[in-house]
Amino acid sequence: MGITRQVEIPPGVNVTLEGSMLTVSGPKGTLVRDIRFPQIDVTVGDGEVVVSTASDKKRFLAMSGTLEAHVKSMFRGVVEGYEYRMKVVYSHFPIQLKQQGDRLEINNFLGEKQPRLAKILKGVTVKIGNDEVTLTGIDKEKVGNTAANIEHATRVTKRDPRVFQDGVYITERA
Repeated sequence: MGITRQVEIPPGVNVTLEGSMLTVSGPKGTLVRDIRFPQIDVTVGDGEVVVSTASDKKRFLAMSGTLEAHVKSMFRGVVEGYEYRMKVVYSHFPIQLKQQGDRLEINNFLGEKQPRLAKILKGVTVKIGNDEVTLTGIDKEKVGNTAANIEHATRVTKRDPRVFQDGVYITERA
C-alpha cells in the first residue's frame, strides 16, 4: 500500500537531489537539507518533488508528511522568505538591545548589570527598531530558533511572572 505525496515546484525555483541532499534555489537564495530516512523515497521529477513510502506503518507515514512539509517550507523560503516580529516589553527598566556579530546583547533587563546574550543563527538578519525586533531569513527553522533564543534569554526567573512581564516576545510570524 504505502502513500505518495507530490509537491509542485513553484516557477523560478530549481531543485536538485544528489544522494539524500535536496538543494532548493530560488530568487532569495539557496537551501540545502539532508532528507534521508529509511523506507522513504524522495525523487525530483517533471515539475514536482515526490515523497513516497511502501510501508503502512504509522512511523513512516508520519515521516513522509514531515518531509513533505520540509520541502514546502524550503520552497516558500527561497521564494518569499520568513519574517518574525518581536516586541520588547518592560515596565520599570528600559531594555537596550545591541547586535554584536552573531549575538544579540540585551542590556538593563530588570535592572541587571550583566547583559544577557542570545545567539543569532547564520543566515538570519536582525533589525532592531524602537521596542521592536524583526528577524528575517529564508530558512524557517533558523529564523524560528533565533526568535526562541531571544525569548529564552529574557526569561524571568526567581520572580512572580504575573508581576514581572518584562521580556522580548514573538508577536507575529510571516
